[in-house]
Amino acid sequence: MLVPTFYMLQVYGRVMASGSLTTLAMLTLIMTGLIITLGSLEWIRSRIMVRVSTRLDVLLSRQVYKASFKRALDSGGMDASAQSLNDLTGLRQFLSGNGLFAFFDAPWLPIYIAVMFMFHPWFGWVATGSALLLLLLAFINEKLTGPALAQANKEHIGATLYTTKNLRNAEVIESMGMLETLMDRWGHRQRNVLLLQAQASDRGAIVSTISRTFRILVQSLILGLGAYLAVDHQVGAGLVFAGAVLLGRALAPIDLIIGSWRGFIAARSQYGRLNDILDKQQAQPERMSLPAPQGHVQVENLVVAAPGSRTPIINNISFSVPAGCVVGIIGPSAAGKSTLARALMGVWVPLHGVVRLDGADISAWDKDELGPYIGYLPQDIELFEGSISENIARFAEVDSVKVIQAARTAGVHEMILQLPDGYDTVIGSEGLTLSGGQRQRIGLARALYGSPRLIILDEPNSNLDEVGDRALVAAIQQIKQSGATLFVITHRTNIVSQLDRLMVMNAGVISLYGPREQVLAELAQKHQAQKHAMSAGATMASVKTSKGDADEPYDAQSSN
Repeated sequence: MLVPTFYMLQVYGRVMASGSLTTLAMLTLIMTGLIITLGSLEWIRSRIMVRVSTRLDVLLSRQVYKASFKRALDSGGMDASAQSLNDLTGLRQFLSGNGLFAFFDAPWLPIYIAVMFMFHPWFGWVATGSALLLLLLAFINEKLTGPALAQANKEHIGATLYTTKNLRNAEVIESMGMLETLMDRWGHRQRNVLLLQAQASDRGAIVSTISRTFRILVQSLILGLGAYLAVDHQVGAGLVFAGAVLLGRALAPIDLIIGSWRGFIAARSQYGRLNDILDKQQAQPERMSLPAPQGHVQVENLVVAAPGSRTPIINNISFSVPAGCVVGIIGPSAAGKSTLARALMGVWVPLHGVVRLDGADISAWDKDELGPYIGYLPQDIELFEGSISENIARFAEVDSVKVIQAARTAGVHEMILQLPDGYDTVIGSEGLTLSGGQRQRIGLARALYGSPRLIILDEPNSNLDEVGDRALVAAIQQIKQSGATLFVITHRTNIVSQLDRLMVMNAGVISLYGPREQVLAELAQKHQAQKHAMSAGATMASVKTSKGDADEPYDAQSSN
Protein backbone atom coordinates (compact mmCIF):
# COMPACT_ATOMS: atom_id res chain seq x y z
CA MET A 1 0.00 0.00 0.00
CA LEU A 2 3.00 2.28 0.45
CA VAL A 3 4.47 1.31 -2.92
CA PRO A 4 3.08 4.26 -4.98
CA THR A 5 4.34 6.74 -2.38
CA PHE A 6 7.89 5.38 -2.24
CA TYR A 7 7.98 4.94 -6.02
CA MET A 8 7.16 8.61 -6.38
CA LEU A 9 9.85 9.54 -3.86
CA GLN A 10 12.47 7.50 -5.69
CA VAL A 11 11.49 8.90 -9.08
CA TYR A 12 11.76 12.47 -7.87
CA GLY A 13 14.76 11.87 -5.60
CA ARG A 14 16.90 9.53 -7.72
CA VAL A 15 15.73 9.39 -11.33
CA MET A 16 15.04 13.08 -11.83
CA ALA A 17 18.31 14.01 -10.16
CA SER A 18 20.51 11.43 -11.92
CA GLY A 19 18.66 11.11 -15.20
CA SER A 20 19.28 7.34 -15.11
CA LEU A 21 16.78 5.46 -17.24
CA THR A 22 18.14 2.16 -15.95
CA THR A 23 17.22 3.19 -12.41
CA LEU A 24 13.77 4.23 -13.62
CA ALA A 25 13.30 0.90 -15.38
CA MET A 26 14.33 -1.11 -12.31
CA LEU A 27 12.14 0.97 -10.00
CA THR A 28 9.21 0.60 -12.38
CA LEU A 29 9.75 -3.15 -12.59
CA ILE A 30 9.87 -3.47 -8.80
CA MET A 31 6.81 -1.24 -8.40
CA THR A 32 4.87 -3.25 -11.00
CA GLY A 33 5.71 -6.53 -9.29
CA LEU A 34 4.65 -5.23 -5.90
CA ILE A 35 1.40 -3.75 -7.23
CA ILE A 36 0.58 -7.05 -8.96
CA THR A 37 1.32 -8.82 -5.67
CA LEU A 38 -1.00 -6.39 -3.87
CA GLY A 39 -3.75 -7.01 -6.42
CA SER A 40 -3.29 -10.76 -6.08
CA LEU A 41 -3.53 -10.54 -2.29
CA GLU A 42 -6.70 -8.46 -2.51
CA TRP A 43 -8.15 -10.99 -4.95
CA ILE A 44 -7.25 -13.80 -2.55
CA ARG A 45 -8.82 -11.82 0.31
CA SER A 46 -12.02 -11.42 -1.69
CA ARG A 47 -12.15 -15.14 -2.46
CA ILE A 48 -11.49 -15.97 1.20
CA MET A 49 -14.35 -13.71 2.33
CA VAL A 50 -16.68 -15.20 -0.27
CA ARG A 51 -15.86 -18.66 1.01
CA VAL A 52 -16.11 -17.58 4.65
CA SER A 53 -19.55 -16.07 4.02
CA THR A 54 -20.64 -19.16 2.07
CA ARG A 55 -19.35 -21.42 4.83
CA LEU A 56 -21.24 -19.33 7.39
CA ASP A 57 -24.42 -19.80 5.37
CA VAL A 58 -23.84 -23.55 5.09
CA LEU A 59 -23.20 -23.87 8.84
CA LEU A 60 -26.13 -21.74 9.97
CA SER A 61 -28.80 -22.09 7.30
CA ARG A 62 -30.29 -25.33 8.63
CA GLN A 63 -30.18 -24.05 12.21
CA VAL A 64 -31.81 -20.77 11.18
CA TYR A 65 -34.43 -22.63 9.14
CA LYS A 66 -35.20 -24.89 12.10
CA ALA A 67 -35.29 -21.91 14.49
CA SER A 68 -37.68 -20.05 12.17
CA PHE A 69 -39.87 -23.14 11.97
CA LYS A 70 -39.83 -23.52 15.77
CA ARG A 71 -40.75 -19.86 16.26
CA ALA A 72 -43.68 -20.24 13.86
CA LEU A 73 -44.74 -23.43 15.63
CA ASP A 74 -44.51 -21.88 19.10
CA SER A 75 -46.54 -18.87 17.98
CA GLY A 76 -49.27 -20.95 16.40
CA GLY A 77 -48.33 -19.62 12.97
CA MET A 78 -48.66 -15.96 14.00
CA ASP A 79 -44.92 -15.37 13.67
CA ALA A 80 -44.42 -17.33 10.46
CA SER A 81 -41.79 -15.47 8.48
CA ALA A 82 -38.67 -16.18 6.46
CA GLN A 83 -37.05 -12.99 7.76
CA SER A 84 -34.31 -14.89 9.58
CA LEU A 85 -33.25 -16.58 6.35
CA ASN A 86 -33.29 -13.17 4.64
CA ASP A 87 -31.10 -11.85 7.47
CA LEU A 88 -28.62 -14.66 6.91
CA THR A 89 -28.51 -13.85 3.19
CA GLY A 90 -27.98 -10.14 3.91
CA LEU A 91 -25.18 -10.87 6.38
CA ARG A 92 -23.49 -13.18 3.88
CA GLN A 93 -23.65 -10.53 1.18
CA PHE A 94 -22.16 -7.90 3.50
CA LEU A 95 -19.28 -10.20 4.46
CA SER A 96 -18.43 -10.77 0.81
CA GLY A 97 -18.91 -7.12 -0.24
CA ASN A 98 -16.53 -4.18 -0.49
CA GLY A 99 -17.95 -2.41 2.57
CA LEU A 100 -16.24 -4.83 4.93
CA PHE A 101 -12.83 -4.33 3.30
CA ALA A 102 -12.80 -0.72 4.54
CA PHE A 103 -12.71 -2.07 8.10
CA PHE A 104 -9.79 -4.34 7.12
CA ASP A 105 -7.86 -1.39 5.68
CA ALA A 106 -8.55 0.92 8.64
CA PRO A 107 -5.84 -0.65 10.91
CA TRP A 108 -3.22 0.60 8.41
CA LEU A 109 -4.07 4.17 9.41
CA PRO A 110 -1.51 4.40 12.29
CA ILE A 111 1.20 3.11 9.94
CA TYR A 112 0.35 5.73 7.34
CA ILE A 113 0.40 8.46 9.97
CA ALA A 114 3.76 7.23 11.30
CA VAL A 115 5.22 7.42 7.79
CA MET A 116 3.76 10.91 7.41
CA PHE A 117 5.57 11.95 10.59
CA MET A 118 8.76 10.50 9.09
CA PHE A 119 8.26 12.72 6.04
CA HIS A 120 7.77 15.80 8.22
CA PRO A 121 6.06 16.44 11.58
CA TRP A 122 3.62 18.88 9.98
CA PHE A 123 2.54 16.18 7.54
CA GLY A 124 1.98 13.85 10.47
CA TRP A 125 -0.07 16.35 12.43
CA VAL A 126 -2.23 17.19 9.41
CA ALA A 127 -2.85 13.48 8.84
CA THR A 128 -3.64 12.94 12.54
CA GLY A 129 -6.06 15.86 12.68
CA SER A 130 -7.75 14.84 9.44
CA ALA A 131 -8.17 11.24 10.61
CA LEU A 132 -9.61 12.35 13.96
CA LEU A 133 -12.07 14.66 12.24
CA LEU A 134 -13.22 11.93 9.87
CA LEU A 135 -13.58 9.50 12.78
CA LEU A 136 -15.68 12.13 14.55
CA LEU A 137 -17.84 12.41 11.44
CA ALA A 138 -18.23 8.62 11.41
CA PHE A 139 -19.36 8.73 15.06
CA ILE A 140 -21.82 11.53 14.27
CA ASN A 141 -23.08 9.52 11.30
CA GLU A 142 -23.77 6.57 13.60
CA LYS A 143 -25.71 8.71 16.05
CA LEU A 144 -27.69 10.48 13.34
CA THR A 145 -28.56 7.51 11.13
CA GLY A 146 -28.27 4.39 13.31
CA PRO A 147 -31.59 4.59 15.24
CA ALA A 148 -33.57 5.73 12.19
CA LEU A 149 -32.16 2.94 10.01
CA ALA A 150 -32.77 0.31 12.70
CA GLN A 151 -36.38 1.47 13.10
CA ALA A 152 -36.83 1.60 9.32
CA ASN A 153 -35.60 -1.99 9.02
CA LYS A 154 -38.01 -3.05 11.77
CA GLU A 155 -40.93 -1.27 10.10
CA HIS A 156 -39.99 -2.76 6.72
CA ILE A 157 -40.01 -6.27 8.16
CA GLY A 158 -43.43 -5.64 9.70
CA ALA A 159 -44.83 -4.24 6.44
CA THR A 160 -43.47 -7.20 4.47
CA LEU A 161 -44.94 -9.72 6.93
CA TYR A 162 -48.28 -7.88 6.83
CA THR A 163 -48.30 -8.05 3.03
CA THR A 164 -47.41 -11.75 3.02
CA LYS A 165 -50.28 -12.59 5.35
CA ASN A 166 -52.70 -10.57 3.22
CA LEU A 167 -51.61 -12.30 0.02
CA ARG A 168 -52.39 -15.67 1.58
CA ASN A 169 -56.02 -14.55 1.86
CA ALA A 170 -56.31 -12.96 -1.58
CA GLU A 171 -59.64 -14.67 -2.37
CA VAL A 172 -61.26 -13.43 0.84
CA ILE A 173 -59.96 -9.91 0.24
CA GLU A 174 -61.19 -9.86 -3.36
CA SER A 175 -64.61 -11.36 -2.62
CA MET A 176 -65.44 -8.88 0.16
CA GLY A 177 -63.89 -5.79 -1.41
CA MET A 178 -61.24 -5.35 1.28
CA LEU A 179 -58.32 -4.53 -1.05
CA GLU A 180 -58.45 -0.73 -0.85
CA THR A 181 -58.77 -0.73 2.95
CA LEU A 182 -55.89 -3.16 3.41
CA MET A 183 -53.79 -1.25 0.88
CA ASP A 184 -54.36 1.91 2.90
CA ARG A 185 -53.15 0.15 6.05
CA TRP A 186 -50.12 -1.20 4.19
CA GLY A 187 -49.50 2.24 2.68
CA HIS A 188 -49.42 3.78 6.15
CA ARG A 189 -46.73 1.31 7.21
CA GLN A 190 -44.82 1.79 3.97
CA ARG A 191 -44.90 5.57 4.37
CA ASN A 192 -43.36 5.18 7.82
CA VAL A 193 -40.59 3.06 6.29
CA LEU A 194 -39.94 5.60 3.54
CA LEU A 195 -39.99 8.49 6.02
CA LEU A 196 -37.49 6.83 8.33
CA GLN A 197 -35.24 5.81 5.45
CA ALA A 198 -35.42 9.32 3.99
CA GLN A 199 -34.50 10.85 7.35
CA ALA A 200 -31.53 8.51 7.72
CA SER A 201 -30.45 9.04 4.10
CA ASP A 202 -30.67 12.83 4.39
CA ARG A 203 -28.60 12.85 7.55
CA GLY A 204 -26.13 10.35 6.14
CA ALA A 205 -25.83 12.35 2.91
CA ILE A 206 -24.89 15.46 4.88
CA VAL A 207 -22.14 13.64 6.77
CA SER A 208 -20.94 11.83 3.64
CA THR A 209 -20.79 15.09 1.67
CA ILE A 210 -18.87 16.83 4.45
CA SER A 211 -16.50 13.86 4.62
CA ARG A 212 -15.76 13.81 0.88
CA THR A 213 -15.46 17.59 0.69
CA PHE A 214 -13.08 17.68 3.62
CA ARG A 215 -10.99 14.86 2.18
CA ILE A 216 -10.59 16.67 -1.16
CA LEU A 217 -9.84 19.92 0.64
CA VAL A 218 -7.20 18.50 2.95
CA GLN A 219 -5.48 16.68 0.07
CA SER A 220 -5.25 19.99 -1.76
CA LEU A 221 -4.10 21.83 1.35
CA ILE A 222 -1.34 19.33 2.02
CA LEU A 223 -0.01 20.03 -1.47
CA GLY A 224 0.19 23.67 -0.48
CA LEU A 225 1.86 22.74 2.79
CA GLY A 226 4.33 20.53 0.94
CA ALA A 227 5.10 23.32 -1.51
CA TYR A 228 5.73 25.72 1.37
CA LEU A 229 8.06 23.23 3.07
CA ALA A 230 9.84 22.54 -0.23
CA VAL A 231 10.37 26.26 -0.88
CA ASP A 232 11.70 26.53 2.67
CA HIS A 233 14.05 23.61 1.85
CA GLN A 234 12.62 21.45 4.67
CA VAL A 235 11.48 18.63 2.33
CA GLY A 236 12.32 17.50 -1.16
CA ALA A 237 10.05 18.03 -4.14
CA GLY A 238 9.06 14.37 -4.19
CA LEU A 239 7.57 14.59 -0.69
CA VAL A 240 5.14 17.28 -1.86
CA PHE A 241 3.25 14.77 -4.03
CA ALA A 242 4.08 11.70 -1.97
CA GLY A 243 2.54 13.28 1.13
CA ALA A 244 -0.67 14.08 -0.75
CA VAL A 245 -0.92 10.55 -2.17
CA LEU A 246 -0.24 8.90 1.18
CA LEU A 247 -2.74 11.11 2.99
CA GLY A 248 -5.42 10.19 0.46
CA ARG A 249 -4.59 6.53 0.94
CA ALA A 250 -4.74 6.90 4.74
CA LEU A 251 -8.12 8.64 4.77
CA ALA A 252 -9.78 6.47 2.09
CA PRO A 253 -10.87 3.64 4.46
CA ILE A 254 -12.57 6.07 6.84
CA ASP A 255 -14.34 7.78 3.97
CA LEU A 256 -15.43 4.37 2.63
CA ILE A 257 -16.68 3.34 6.07
CA ILE A 258 -18.86 6.44 6.23
CA GLY A 259 -20.17 5.74 2.73
CA SER A 260 -21.01 2.13 3.51
CA TRP A 261 -22.37 2.82 6.99
CA ARG A 262 -25.93 2.07 5.95
CA GLY A 263 -24.94 -1.44 4.90
CA PHE A 264 -23.02 -1.89 8.14
CA ILE A 265 -26.07 -0.84 10.20
CA ALA A 266 -28.25 -3.32 8.28
CA ALA A 267 -25.69 -6.12 8.77
CA ARG A 268 -25.44 -5.34 12.47
CA SER A 269 -29.23 -5.54 12.82
CA GLN A 270 -29.27 -8.79 10.87
CA TYR A 271 -26.57 -10.24 13.10
CA GLY A 272 -28.51 -9.19 16.20
CA ARG A 273 -31.74 -10.80 15.01
CA LEU A 274 -29.95 -14.00 14.03
CA ASN A 275 -28.15 -14.11 17.35
CA ASP A 276 -31.47 -13.61 19.14
CA ILE A 277 -33.34 -16.36 17.32
CA LEU A 278 -30.46 -18.84 17.64
CA ASP A 279 -30.01 -18.09 21.35
CA LYS A 280 -33.67 -18.94 21.91
CA GLN A 281 -33.26 -22.20 20.00
CA GLN A 282 -32.51 -24.73 22.69
CA ALA A 283 -30.24 -27.58 21.76
CA GLN A 284 -32.27 -30.76 21.45
CA PRO A 285 -30.73 -33.66 23.33
CA GLU A 286 -30.24 -36.86 21.42
CA ARG A 287 -33.10 -39.21 22.20
CA MET A 288 -32.87 -42.96 22.34
CA SER A 289 -34.75 -44.65 19.54
CA LEU A 290 -37.98 -46.28 20.67
CA PRO A 291 -39.71 -49.28 19.11
CA ALA A 292 -42.25 -48.61 16.39
CA PRO A 293 -45.51 -47.56 18.09
CA GLN A 294 -48.63 -49.69 17.97
CA GLY A 295 -51.02 -46.81 18.65
CA HIS A 296 -52.04 -47.13 22.31
CA VAL A 297 -52.87 -43.58 23.47
CA GLN A 298 -53.17 -42.44 27.09
CA VAL A 299 -54.05 -38.90 28.14
CA GLU A 300 -53.52 -37.98 31.78
CA ASN A 301 -54.79 -34.75 33.40
CA LEU A 302 -54.18 -32.80 30.21
CA VAL A 303 -54.31 -28.99 30.28
CA VAL A 304 -53.54 -27.23 26.98
CA ALA A 305 -53.41 -23.56 25.98
CA ALA A 306 -52.62 -21.88 22.69
CA PRO A 307 -48.92 -21.07 22.13
CA GLY A 308 -47.94 -17.94 24.05
CA SER A 309 -51.06 -18.08 26.24
CA ARG A 310 -51.73 -19.38 29.75
CA THR A 311 -55.51 -19.55 29.34
CA PRO A 312 -56.51 -23.23 29.06
CA ILE A 313 -58.49 -24.37 26.04
CA ILE A 314 -58.51 -27.96 27.29
CA ASN A 315 -58.90 -28.31 31.03
CA ASN A 316 -57.82 -31.43 32.91
CA ILE A 317 -59.03 -34.29 30.71
CA SER A 318 -58.00 -37.93 30.90
CA PHE A 319 -58.85 -40.92 28.73
CA SER A 320 -57.31 -44.02 27.17
CA VAL A 321 -57.60 -45.47 23.67
CA PRO A 322 -56.33 -48.97 22.85
CA ALA A 323 -54.37 -49.58 19.67
CA GLY A 324 -56.51 -50.13 16.59
CA CYS A 325 -59.52 -48.24 17.96
CA VAL A 326 -61.48 -45.67 15.92
CA VAL A 327 -62.59 -42.72 18.04
CA GLY A 328 -64.95 -39.98 16.90
CA ILE A 329 -64.71 -36.58 18.57
CA ILE A 330 -67.77 -34.36 18.37
CA GLY A 331 -68.87 -31.16 20.04
CA PRO A 332 -69.76 -27.55 19.36
CA SER A 333 -67.34 -25.03 17.87
CA ALA A 334 -64.53 -23.90 20.22
CA ALA A 335 -64.97 -27.02 22.34
CA GLY A 336 -61.25 -27.81 22.07
CA LYS A 337 -61.37 -30.60 19.50
CA SER A 338 -58.64 -29.28 17.18
CA THR A 339 -56.54 -28.30 20.19
CA LEU A 340 -56.76 -31.89 21.44
CA ALA A 341 -55.64 -33.10 18.01
CA ARG A 342 -52.53 -30.90 18.15
CA ALA A 343 -51.76 -32.07 21.68
CA LEU A 344 -52.13 -35.74 20.72
CA MET A 345 -49.43 -35.30 18.07
CA GLY A 346 -47.14 -33.32 20.40
CA VAL A 347 -47.39 -30.16 18.28
CA TRP A 348 -48.74 -28.09 21.17
CA VAL A 349 -46.95 -28.58 24.47
CA PRO A 350 -49.39 -28.97 27.40
CA LEU A 351 -49.34 -26.67 30.40
CA HIS A 352 -49.96 -29.70 32.58
CA GLY A 353 -50.44 -33.41 32.16
CA VAL A 354 -49.09 -35.76 29.55
CA VAL A 355 -49.99 -37.53 26.31
CA ARG A 356 -48.51 -41.01 26.05
CA LEU A 357 -48.06 -43.14 22.95
CA ASP A 358 -47.40 -46.78 23.81
CA GLY A 359 -46.55 -45.66 27.35
CA ALA A 360 -43.93 -43.05 26.35
CA ASP A 361 -44.49 -39.32 26.67
CA ILE A 362 -45.18 -38.03 23.15
CA SER A 363 -42.52 -35.33 23.71
CA ALA A 364 -39.91 -38.04 24.40
CA TRP A 365 -40.14 -39.31 20.84
CA ASP A 366 -37.73 -38.03 18.24
CA LYS A 367 -39.95 -36.16 15.80
CA ASP A 368 -38.06 -37.37 12.75
CA GLU A 369 -38.48 -40.97 13.88
CA LEU A 370 -42.08 -40.56 15.02
CA GLY A 371 -43.25 -38.62 11.95
CA PRO A 372 -43.65 -41.61 9.60
CA TYR A 373 -45.95 -43.25 12.17
CA ILE A 374 -48.25 -40.21 12.40
CA GLY A 375 -50.92 -39.28 9.88
CA TYR A 376 -52.60 -35.88 10.16
CA LEU A 377 -55.24 -34.14 8.08
CA PRO A 378 -55.83 -30.59 9.39
CA GLN A 379 -58.90 -28.46 8.77
CA ASP A 380 -56.92 -26.07 6.58
CA ILE A 381 -55.17 -28.30 4.06
CA GLU A 382 -51.87 -26.95 2.78
CA LEU A 383 -50.21 -28.78 -0.08
CA PHE A 384 -46.67 -27.73 -0.89
CA GLU A 385 -45.11 -26.73 -4.17
CA GLY A 386 -44.08 -29.88 -6.00
CA SER A 387 -45.66 -32.88 -7.66
CA ILE A 388 -48.67 -34.71 -6.25
CA SER A 389 -46.56 -37.81 -5.67
CA GLU A 390 -44.03 -35.75 -3.69
CA ASN A 391 -46.80 -34.27 -1.57
CA ILE A 392 -48.28 -37.67 -0.80
CA ALA A 393 -44.80 -39.05 0.00
CA ARG A 394 -44.24 -36.09 2.37
CA PHE A 395 -41.30 -34.97 0.20
CA ALA A 396 -39.21 -37.96 1.22
CA GLU A 397 -37.93 -40.34 -1.44
CA VAL A 398 -40.99 -41.23 -3.50
CA ASP A 399 -41.97 -44.89 -3.17
CA SER A 400 -44.44 -45.31 -6.03
CA VAL A 401 -45.98 -48.44 -4.51
CA LYS A 402 -46.69 -46.71 -1.19
CA VAL A 403 -47.90 -43.54 -2.93
CA ILE A 404 -50.42 -45.44 -5.04
CA GLN A 405 -51.47 -47.55 -2.05
CA ALA A 406 -52.16 -44.40 0.02
CA ALA A 407 -54.05 -42.83 -2.88
CA ARG A 408 -56.17 -45.96 -3.36
CA THR A 409 -56.93 -46.11 0.37
CA ALA A 410 -57.99 -42.46 0.29
CA GLY A 411 -60.10 -43.13 -2.81
CA VAL A 412 -58.26 -40.51 -4.82
CA HIS A 413 -56.28 -42.69 -7.24
CA GLU A 414 -58.73 -42.33 -10.15
CA MET A 415 -59.03 -38.59 -9.63
CA ILE A 416 -55.25 -38.16 -9.75
CA LEU A 417 -55.00 -40.16 -12.96
CA GLN A 418 -57.39 -37.71 -14.61
CA LEU A 419 -55.08 -34.75 -13.91
CA PRO A 420 -52.83 -33.50 -16.77
CA ASP A 421 -49.72 -35.40 -15.67
CA GLY A 422 -51.23 -37.81 -13.18
CA TYR A 423 -49.07 -38.27 -10.11
CA ASP A 424 -46.38 -36.06 -11.68
CA THR A 425 -48.74 -33.08 -11.92
CA VAL A 426 -47.03 -30.08 -10.32
CA ILE A 427 -49.10 -27.98 -7.93
CA GLY A 428 -48.27 -24.68 -6.28
CA SER A 429 -47.41 -21.21 -7.54
CA GLU A 430 -45.99 -22.56 -10.82
CA GLY A 431 -48.40 -25.44 -11.26
CA LEU A 432 -52.00 -26.57 -11.20
CA THR A 433 -54.53 -25.05 -8.80
CA LEU A 434 -56.68 -27.66 -7.06
CA SER A 435 -60.16 -27.31 -5.63
CA GLY A 436 -60.83 -27.58 -1.90
CA GLY A 437 -62.18 -31.10 -2.25
CA GLN A 438 -59.20 -32.23 -4.33
CA ARG A 439 -56.76 -30.79 -1.80
CA GLN A 440 -58.60 -32.50 1.04
CA ARG A 441 -58.57 -35.91 -0.63
CA ILE A 442 -54.87 -35.64 -1.55
CA GLY A 443 -54.20 -34.46 2.01
CA LEU A 444 -55.94 -37.61 3.25
CA ALA A 445 -53.68 -39.72 1.03
CA ARG A 446 -50.67 -37.92 2.51
CA ALA A 447 -51.93 -38.69 6.02
CA LEU A 448 -52.25 -42.39 5.13
CA TYR A 449 -48.87 -42.70 3.38
CA GLY A 450 -46.56 -45.35 4.80
CA SER A 451 -49.18 -47.09 6.98
CA PRO A 452 -49.03 -44.79 10.06
CA ARG A 453 -50.12 -46.15 13.43
CA LEU A 454 -51.75 -42.99 14.82
CA ILE A 455 -54.01 -41.07 12.42
CA ILE A 456 -55.89 -37.87 13.24
CA LEU A 457 -58.44 -36.48 10.78
CA ASP A 458 -59.79 -33.01 11.60
CA GLU A 459 -63.07 -32.41 9.74
CA PRO A 460 -61.98 -34.73 6.90
CA ASN A 461 -65.24 -34.30 4.94
CA SER A 462 -65.76 -30.55 5.27
CA ASN A 463 -65.05 -30.01 1.54
CA LEU A 464 -66.20 -33.35 0.18
CA ASP A 465 -69.15 -34.15 -2.03
CA GLU A 466 -71.15 -37.38 -1.89
CA VAL A 467 -68.49 -39.30 -3.82
CA GLY A 468 -65.79 -38.00 -1.50
CA ASP A 469 -67.85 -38.94 1.55
CA ARG A 470 -68.19 -42.52 0.32
CA ALA A 471 -64.45 -42.65 -0.32
CA LEU A 472 -63.80 -41.37 3.21
CA VAL A 473 -66.03 -44.05 4.75
CA ALA A 474 -64.21 -46.71 2.73
CA ALA A 475 -60.85 -45.28 3.86
CA ILE A 476 -61.92 -45.47 7.52
CA GLN A 477 -62.91 -49.10 7.02
CA GLN A 478 -59.48 -49.91 5.58
CA ILE A 479 -57.76 -48.05 8.42
CA LYS A 480 -59.71 -50.19 10.90
CA GLN A 481 -58.58 -53.32 9.11
CA SER A 482 -54.94 -52.16 9.23
CA GLY A 483 -55.06 -51.91 13.04
CA ALA A 484 -54.10 -48.23 13.21
CA THR A 485 -55.53 -45.97 15.89
CA LEU A 486 -57.77 -43.32 14.35
CA PHE A 487 -59.25 -40.10 15.75
CA VAL A 488 -61.91 -38.43 13.59
CA ILE A 489 -63.16 -34.95 14.43
CA THR A 490 -66.46 -34.42 12.66
CA HIS A 491 -69.86 -32.74 12.66
CA ARG A 492 -71.41 -35.13 10.17
CA THR A 493 -73.24 -38.31 11.11
CA ASN A 494 -72.50 -40.41 8.02
CA ILE A 495 -69.28 -41.81 9.49
CA VAL A 496 -70.58 -42.41 13.03
CA SER A 497 -71.43 -45.99 12.10
CA GLN A 498 -67.72 -46.64 11.48
CA LEU A 499 -66.65 -45.54 14.97
CA ASP A 500 -65.74 -47.81 17.87
CA ARG A 501 -65.88 -45.09 20.50
CA LEU A 502 -67.35 -41.62 20.70
CA MET A 503 -66.08 -38.62 22.64
CA VAL A 504 -68.22 -35.55 23.27
CA MET A 505 -66.35 -32.36 24.15
CA ASN A 506 -67.77 -29.13 25.44
CA ALA A 507 -65.93 -26.03 26.72
CA GLY A 508 -62.60 -27.83 26.91
CA VAL A 509 -63.74 -30.87 28.89
CA ILE A 510 -65.04 -34.33 28.00
CA SER A 511 -68.74 -34.58 28.81
CA LEU A 512 -69.18 -38.12 27.44
CA TYR A 513 -66.78 -40.85 26.36
CA GLY A 514 -67.26 -44.54 25.76
CA PRO A 515 -68.48 -47.13 23.27
CA ARG A 516 -70.38 -45.60 20.38
CA GLU A 517 -73.79 -47.12 21.11
CA GLN A 518 -73.58 -46.25 24.81
CA VAL A 519 -72.69 -42.61 24.12
CA LEU A 520 -75.36 -42.28 21.43
CA ALA A 521 -77.94 -43.69 23.86
CA GLU A 522 -76.92 -41.22 26.56
CA LEU A 523 -77.04 -38.36 24.05
CA ALA A 524 -80.52 -39.47 23.00
CA GLN A 525 -81.66 -39.58 26.64
CA LYS A 526 -80.25 -36.11 27.29
CA HIS A 527 -81.88 -34.78 24.15
CA GLN A 528 -85.21 -36.32 25.15
CA ALA A 529 -84.91 -34.90 28.67
CA GLN A 530 -84.12 -31.46 27.30
CA LYS A 531 -87.05 -31.74 24.91
CA HIS A 532 -89.41 -32.65 27.79
CA ALA A 533 -88.02 -29.82 29.90
CA MET A 534 -88.51 -27.33 27.09
CA SER A 535 -92.01 -28.66 26.45
CA ALA A 536 -92.90 -28.42 30.13
CA GLY A 537 -91.48 -24.93 30.31
CA ALA A 538 -93.46 -23.86 27.28
CA THR A 539 -96.65 -25.33 28.79
CA MET A 540 -96.14 -23.51 32.10
CA ALA A 541 -95.47 -20.27 30.27
CA SER A 542 -98.64 -20.76 28.23
CA VAL A 543 -100.70 -21.45 31.38
CA LYS A 544 -99.35 -18.37 33.12
CA THR A 545 -100.03 -16.26 30.07
CA SER A 546 -103.58 -17.57 29.77
CA LYS A 547 -104.21 -17.04 33.47
CA GLY A 548 -102.79 -13.59 33.33
CA ASP A 549 -105.01 -12.74 30.37
CA ALA A 550 -108.05 -14.09 32.17
CA ASP A 551 -107.41 -12.27 35.44
CA GLU A 552 -106.52 -8.96 33.85
CA PRO A 553 -109.56 -6.68 33.34
CA TYR A 554 -110.18 -5.32 29.88
CA ASP A 555 -109.08 -1.71 29.55
CA ALA A 556 -110.72 -0.20 26.52
CA GLN A 557 -108.77 3.00 26.86
CA SER A 558 -105.39 1.26 26.95
CA SER A 559 -106.37 -0.95 24.04
CA ASN A 560 -107.02 2.10 22.03
